[in-house]
Amino acid sequence: MPTGFTKDAGWQIGVSRTLPHPAPVVWDFISSPEGLALWLGPGAVLIPERGAPYRTAAGVAGEVRGYHRGQRIRVTHGTTTVQVTLTPTADGARTIFRFHQEHLASAEEREQQRTHWQHILNQAAAALDRQ
Repeated sequence: MPTGFTKDAGWQIGVSRTLPHPAPVVWDFISSPEGLALWLGPGAVLIPERGAPYRTAAGVAGEVRGYHRGQRIRVTHGTTTVQVTLTPTADGARTIFRFHQEHLASAEEREQQRTHWQHILNQAAAALDRQ
């Protein structure tokens, strides 16, 4: 099978970055209106319960598939599934911040989304550094 393709989830991509901020600080940002607008889309409001629908200002609709406060949010986003995960480092001072997206249409979309999520990670890191 080609890199990035699985039998169950089709084309997928994951990107991560270790940020110099504790997990609660990163969580407060990514689950805030500003953070949700950054990674999910402007206008997105998530109700933290499985099955809760949402819609972005751009018209992308989805639903919450999992919401574990402080650790992980998993949502459908159009025809794909996006998950953001936070893992504190052993000392608790830093956080591994991951995006994973599955059910992508093609290898080309996988590469586009790799660039997209890397950009989002950069923007989130910059926003957190300004706080």
